[in-house]
Amino acid sequence: MSVLEKTLIKIYPQSTSARKAAIARIEQLTMPYWALGDLLDLAVDVAGMMDNPRPQINKKLIACMAADHGVTAEGVSKFPPEVTVQMAWNVINGGAGVNALASQSRTDIKVYDFGIAGDMGDAEKSGKIINKKIGNGTDNMAAGPAMSRTMAQKSVENGIAVAEENSDYDIFGTGELGIGNTTASAAIATVLTGRPAAKLCGRGTGLDDDQLEHKIRVVERAIALNKPKKKDALDVLSKVGGFEIGGIAGLIIGAASQRKPVVIDGFISTAGAMIAAVIEPFTKDYMIFSHRSVEPGHAEMQKFLGCRKPLLDLKFHLGEGTGAAMAMNLVEGGLAILNQMATFEEAAVSGADK
Repeated sequence: MSVLEKTLIKIYPQSTSARKAAIARIEQLTMPYWALGDLLDLAVDVAGMMDNPRPQINKKLIACMAADHGVTAEGVSKFPPEVTVQMAWNVINGGAGVNALASQSRTDIKVYDFGIAGDMGDAEKSGKIINKKIGNGTDNMAAGPAMSRTMAQKSVENGIAVAEENSDYDIFGTGELGIGNTTASAAIATVLTGRPAAKLCGRGTGLDDDQLEHKIRVVERAIALNKPKKKDALDVLSKVGGFEIGGIAGLIIGAASQRKPVVIDGFISTAGAMIAAVIEPFTKDYMIFSHRSVEPGHAEMQKFLGCRKPLLDLKFHLGEGTGAAMAMNLVEGGLAILNQMATFEEAAVSGADK
């Protein structure tokens, strides 16, 4: 039995009993019924995920997966591939947006090399970046499959390993780095949602109208050439995906097997979440959708995953895990209400008239 198969058999739906107990407590808190709305729904979801009506979150981790994409040879990004290395160093050195927001929400960050094409040199030797490498970037999906099926499964299993190696954390957030990854994510979204590429492709790093039209044609060509099977997630991942996208899917699967929440970041992270959900639908029970990206396909991807609505809608499109880092505050806020707010009885406050 493979690592993936062994992990999947440990995934169950959210705990109904924990959800009911959390709801019963919330209904007795010193406020009008459900006066904090979505924040209370979030607290109930976390209780169900963690099978605990009074869940506690002490340690938080954003796992930032980095990899390169061969499709950049098609001119789908305004930035060259070497920017992946440069941005990985920026996160390692604490200078990226995700570092600032993770520091504010007291969330740790670890950077994982799932397939950076450039040389990370001293970072790997010193352990500042953790090696989960599948290859030196994917192949060009517009000229053939992005990777082999074996590599696709390995990328997911390496993501599972990230969750297992960090089992002392209570909650995970997804993050990513990789020039060209919005193109791979748009291709995955096109295949799995059945929507046209023109509706799902966005401007990524800032493409103009002509460049966006070219990106759409590249996605359409890659799908027509590779013919990914939408009901086979590993086939989709291998044909038009990325190593870091597989890693994100694996992190979500691994977290679900431990009954731990995963805060999903933006467009690329949601592509990984889609892969995870096709592999095992119950992983959706452990996903918290941090925000809605300005990438036009993001809403359709979240709809595919059954997202009621994301926690935030702040016109983010940076990636890295920035949305997940910001949303950690809301997760903790929901649990603070559940665990720290007094009930009418505890506070000796009169309840509402029947």
